[in-house]
Amino acid sequence: MMPPTYDWSWVETQVQRTAGAWRQCSAVLLPHEMLYRPSDQEKREAIYDKAVRTVEREAGKKPGATADRAALQGRLIGVFSEFAATALDLPEEGIELITNDFVALGADFARQARRFDRGLNMGEIFQACRNAWTAGGLQSLLGSRPEITPSVLGYSLLYPYSDNYLDSKKVQSRKKISFNERFRSRLLGEAFAPQGALEGAVWASVGLIEAQYPRTDYPHVYHALLAIHRAQERSVAQLRKSAPASEDELLRISFAKGGASVFADACLATGRIEECDAELAFDWGAALQLGDDLQDVHEDLRRSSQTLFTRAIQSGRALDPLAAQLLNFSEHVADRMRCFPYGTSALKSLLRISWRSIILEAIANATEFFSPAFLDQLEAGSPFRFEFLRSRNRRLARRNGIYAKLFNAILEGPEPPWRSLDHNGESAIHAAPRRRTA
Repeated sequence: MMPPTYDWSWVETQVQRTAGAWRQCSAVLLPHEMLYRPSDQEKREAIYDKAVRTVEREAGKKPGATADRAALQGRLIGVFSEFAATALDLPEEGIELITNDFVALGADFARQARRFDRGLNMGEIFQACRNAWTAGGLQSLLGSRPEITPSVLGYSLLYPYSDNYLDSKKVQSRKKISFNERFRSRLLGEAFAPQGALEGAVWASVGLIEAQYPRTDYPHVYHALLAIHRAQERSVAQLRKSAPASEDELLRISFAKGGASVFADACLATGRIEECDAELAFDWGAALQLGDDLQDVHEDLRRSSQTLFTRAIQSGRALDPLAAQLLNFSEHVADRMRCFPYGTSALKSLLRISWRSIILEAIANATEFFSPAFLDQLEAGSPFRFEFLRSRNRRLARRNGIYAKLFNAILEGPEPPWRSLDHNGESAIHAAPRRRTA
């Protein structure tokens, strides 16, 4: 039996399938699994603030030796464990999963990203790290050990580099088009010198993937990379259209972009992937993309970017039905996660909780676009009051310098197992391809 071909035709088929599931998710909000009284929320908010004060106190210290940094990490993990158990109601298995796996995975990614490109700032590293965490979750769900492989590092960095360039208002459209054309050629395997520092970084990131997954042995990896690139191109082209897109078009663009992105993560987790697992990863990406669109609604309105959410706002509609549909859709995707062959129930439960938390926080930061009745209904199912979440997000933005200092202190450590690439795309990695294991 011939293995499936994950080309653009496959992506379009998945978009139609996932869009059908989206439309079946009622815009009526499902009942909350847990309700919080205002007094319960106030207790959790006090624990939140206590944890933040502890982190900021630690940020004022200057760890020197490796033992000092290890002690600092231990204290911070202890603070987080107490916070997660009492404020977020996470079970012990979920807390251990975050502190033992995802915190370490994130720190390792950040350390390697910093050594790969010293010019990356904390915001860009965190932007890329979100994808690295998704990749780590998929590694577990597909039977591999969660780790920052060369390909995970390279792929996670590709889209902060390219997205931030393509989103910049300072870059002329013709330059963006030229970059995208050259980027596509590089993903197709063409070898040519990069033009400038950005292309050098992007070419080197692709080189990390090529070194781990040779093109002749792992064609699906490159089908996936070309699919996300094509989805990105379609998204950028949509912004240039004078006529507004229909809601169906906007949904297809979002699902193609998000679904192809996480599908690529799944391919990089093992090099090869079964079709049922590919479909699950695609649905995961579609849900995350809509969550990102809701999170970015203020920025997208400023940039005149078209999404389902900005379209509704510009039409004078409240976002209540879309947000309810997104919450229901994320529950649908979380239910499907049980079909992944590996991964613990704690991981699958944590994914469900994290998706809901992302959506609730996005709603809390954009309350002006929702009806008071809808906000009251949702807030009753949140561990924190929405006004509290908004105020703490503003405080976090003002104190980025403090957290950057702490972040840098923790990340000082040994070199990664492979040295950085020079930005001409020359690779020093000769890692054996990873295969799926039980």
